[in-house]
Amino acid sequence: MGISIDVSNKQDYSYLFQSMSSSSGGMGNLNFLSDYASIRNGSYGKLLKTYYNKAKDSGTEASSSQSSSRSVLDKILEEKKNPKVSKDVQEANANLTSGLSTMKNTVAALQSDKTYTDTANGQSAKDKVVSAMKAYVSDYNDVLKAARGSTLTNKTAYVANMMSSTAANADKLAEIGVMVNGDGTLTLSEEKLKATDISKVQEMFSADDIMSYGSVIASRLRFAGAGSSAAGTTGTTGTNNTTGSGASLKTDSKALASDELYEKVKDKDGNETNQYNIDKIFAAAKSFVNSYNKLFDTAESSSNSGVVSNLSYIREKTARNEDMLKQFGISVDQKGRMSIDEDTFKKSDMSEVQKFFKDYGSSIGTNASLVEYYMTTQANAASGYNMAGEYNVQGSNYYTGTI
Repeated sequence: MGISIDVSNKQDYSYLFQSMSSSSGGMGNLNFLSDYASIRNGSYGKLLKTYYNKAKDSGTEASSSQSSSRSVLDKILEEKKNPKVSKDVQEANANLTSGLSTMKNTVAALQSDKTYTDTANGQSAKDKVVSAMKAYVSDYNDVLKAARGSTLTNKTAYVANMMSSTAANADKLAEIGVMVNGDGTLTLSEEKLKATDISKVQEMFSADDIMSYGSVIASRLRFAGAGSSAAGTTGTTGTNNTTGSGASLKTDSKALASDELYEKVKDKDGNETNQYNIDKIFAAAKSFVNSYNKLFDTAESSSNSGVVSNLSYIREKTARNEDMLKQFGISVDQKGRMSIDEDTFKKSDMSEVQKFFKDYGSSIGTNASLVEYYMTTQANAASGYNMAGEYNVQGSNYYTGTI
């Protein structure tokens, strides 16, 4: 009796892959005969051809899918690098760049002593102040309008900062006739301004006080690149020559707070006296002052938001402690630079000097380290778009503020 095997195309070919070494002798023989018959009539070959064609098709589909994914990714990256920017955005970018430069001049006018003095041709100081303030309010509003439609993020960051400073001074501005609106823009009451003592205006915009409203606005304009050769881009981070200045300031701050520096002098027999090594402490204080000034000299021109914010924190902390610093003979000029008077410092109570720098110095040192970090590690992390709206893929700077 023969064994019949259906080898039609409708047959399930799965049994062809069963083991020929089945534990059941009869089943093993059946599998062997089935395989042999399939090979003889060509169905095994057809199966292999079908199987590998499917595998090939699957591979082609996977390859096509991968190619399609790469194509989409390349398209996204290309659009990221060169986004389609509307004419309105390009116009806003151009207006913001030019507006910042114009605003820099109007702030300078309000900080100039000449604005607050009568002129020989009969123009009164009051009229000059009103004219300068009208220009400031107009330019300020133009900058805000441009910033809201701009993609120049490294500039809009500082505009947001200016808005924050303006909001913080809203009450004082109102006293001289400048009202801060709900959308952040300004409105000028010429009548109220004319009735105001112009000395109040001069005080608010004082260039001698680095913490005055006018000085803060001027510094933000400078950091935003107003009037600089880098005004058209957002990737400028300043010169990268600050390496070590932040670390030096942190080291000096730590030294001025250390117990080792204030160890009492020992006599020739090795006994401790009640005297400090004044010269050694003064040398550390002088080094601190030099490092402080060097940090600002080298980092102040940066437009990196991390650098700017930490320099601002250092300025603010120094301004809050200015009276205490003066007691130790350390003064701060209108540009924010320090100087130290040796005689006054050496006559100070050294225990108070140490106590002061354990708080102030430690805080300053932390910000100094962050300044150096952003000026070195983040030196090439330019952000956003350039004036034409082209995206800079090197990275982005972060800031807090809403425009």
